[in-house]
Amino acid sequence: MSYRGRMDFAMSAKGQDYYDRLTAFMTAHVFPAEESYEAYRRQMGPDDHTVPPVVEELKSLAKAEGLWNLFLPSESGLSNLEYAPLAELSGWSGEIAPEVLNCAAPDTGNMETLHLFANDEQRAQWLEPLLAGEIRSAFAMTEPAVASSDARNIQTTMLRDGDDYVINGRKWWITGVADPRCKILIVMGRTNPDAASHQQQSMILVPVDTPGVRVERSLPVFGWQDQHGHCEISFDNVRVPVANLLGEEGSGFAIAQARLGPGRIHHCMRAIGVAERALALMVDRVQTRIAFGKPLAEQGVVQQQIALSRNEIDQTRLLCHKAAWTIDQHGNKSREAQKQVAQIKAVAPQMACNVIDRAIQVHGGAGVSDDVPLARLYAWHRAMRLFDGPDEVHMRTIARAELGAEKSPFAEAACRLVHTAGH
Repeated sequence: MSYRGRMDFAMSAKGQDYYDRLTAFMTAHVFPAEESYEAYRRQMGPDDHTVPPVVEELKSLAKAEGLWNLFLPSESGLSNLEYAPLAELSGWSGEIAPEVLNCAAPDTGNMETLHLFANDEQRAQWLEPLLAGEIRSAFAMTEPAVASSDARNIQTTMLRDGDDYVINGRKWWITGVADPRCKILIVMGRTNPDAASHQQQSMILVPVDTPGVRVERSLPVFGWQDQHGHCEISFDNVRVPVANLLGEEGSGFAIAQARLGPGRIHHCMRAIGVAERALALMVDRVQTRIAFGKPLAEQGVVQQQIALSRNEIDQTRLLCHKAAWTIDQHGNKSREAQKQVAQIKAVAPQMACNVIDRAIQVHGGAGVSDDVPLARLYAWHRAMRLFDGPDEVHMRTIARAELGAEKSPFAEAACRLVHTAGH
């Protein structure tokens, strides 16, 4: 690792202004809305995926206060490093805050993709209403029949037929499709099975109401049905115009990499906020709960769990900010940025699971109930170790970067000593 250049993670004046305003907005509006949100979801039941009305109310407030589209530098003017603390704040209320700021996945990744690769007509039809928060979208890549962590395995076909592409296949874990506001899918599939392995796939825009698109089911995560749903979708002779192709035919892999990099780090930023909330709940709990004649906070094992949690959160935040800084300095496609995004994606979900699990433990039976949000938070962040690439894929990326790196002069000298000694 080279240390050339000065890394400065200090919050800029602009970033501080957004941070202060978002803190006030979260405290005054978002946290009080959680009860209304949950009450609506309980009343409607798990199979109803309409958005609780309080979300649309808060979206209007956030837009009016300029807390809107913060994730996209071309819209907000914020760098990735400036956005990181704001995304962390939104993670404290992850079911509500990201969406009311128009910073929720998968729309953020889709908006970035359309911003980078869509033509003028596609931007006008789909990007503009997404930026305005008028519709939602989904990204359809993963498939049930193959190991989709290797995108070369994707079997969905998108074959040219005159002025159309005809799509056949099945996707699953397609987040957001159950929400009735979801109007557009970005679908990855095979357009040329005879091309080189990384040029067989393309991405095509498919309106949800296109004939042949069928939502088969919404998959629960550890028994929970999210409001937006994680769906299995079938495509049966779905016809869309050639004009719906994103970029060039065969560019699916390149588009996927451009899309997934920012999305991965945004998830990690929010995971830090989730872990902070879990730690806050843990600290509050142990100061008021008595066991064996004294507060849990005085038990040595509990103190160790709190200290470990603080260490892990702060270490993860520094790694996340370093990755964000590197993207700002060298671009999302740079080798160093790709390695650091892989690092933080492997670290942040595991850290969040660790902290949430400790918080569940000190809450006892309450920790696995719906009375506190910990069980649901754990379920989502355990799933996060799979989506946007499983831990193992990111660890392989990190290892390959290390194995392929040029040895530093210190490493050369140290290894030479061992070789000279006959080992």
